[in-house]
Amino acid sequence: MTTQFLGTIAYEVSGEGPLVLCIPGMADLRSTFRFLAPALVAAGYRVAIIDLRGHGDSTAAADPAASYDNSSNAADAAALIAHLGGPAVVLGNSMGAAIGVLIAAEHPELVSGLVLVGPFVRNGRISRVMKALMRVLTTRPLVAAVWNAYLPSLYAGRKPADFAEYRATLIATLKRSAAAVSKTMRTSHDDAEAALSRVDTPVLVVMGELDPDFSTPQAEAEWIVDQLGGSIVMVPEAGHYPQSQRPDVMLPAVTSFLQSVTHSA
Repeated sequence: MTTQFLGTIAYEVSGEGPLVLCIPGMADLRSTFRFLAPALVAAGYRVAIIDLRGHGDSTAAADPAASYDNSSNAADAAALIAHLGGPAVVLGNSMGAAIGVLIAAEHPELVSGLVLVGPFVRNGRISRVMKALMRVLTTRPLVAAVWNAYLPSLYAGRKPADFAEYRATLIATLKRSAAAVSKTMRTSHDDAEAALSRVDTPVLVVMGELDPDFSTPQAEAEWIVDQLGGSIVMVPEAGHYPQSQRPDVMLPAVTSFLQSVTHSA
């Protein structure tokens, strides 16, 4: 699909039934949903999975000044929902959760529910020194190597059986698209936090109990629900990627939420 940023957004759609759009986080691939998406299709849903702009099979923009932030990716995802005939339940992991929040706030007619997984919907509380260090480490020459070293820690707890293969594939794509990924990694989530008050849709927050991106994962999940309402599922033996680490826990939680949303529609 070609969008207004003059690039191509890669996506796959399978199944029949209510639409679910799965959005990965920064420096990740749509195949992060390789276990969850087929199970949702089998449960009776039409499931779309998407690569962020400049990630995976989605191209970078021809314009070197193009943006890769939450708002830009939200515009791409909203265009896809409209193209597929929404509304959709948006299931977003990490930065994908921020993207889902923006779509729900700006295009409420396109969103029938939000599943926020390991959600970054506000900026992390880190020091200025750490921020400066992160800007250096996420520059184009370093981004793939740094992410390769960091990735295992994000999979705290259980790792999927194919983790080594997935990691190799992911890092190869990051090397090819390092400039776009580097820009994406500098995204601020202030826009998502500001949009929380405008979201009026059912919400499920899914958080790995061991997610190292949050000092206290349970507290972060509770803060999000305080802003949005909804319910929380804490996933044992999972870090930042419950969808591939514990699909056995994710699937019943998500299908129960989907049933409540689609039955009430």
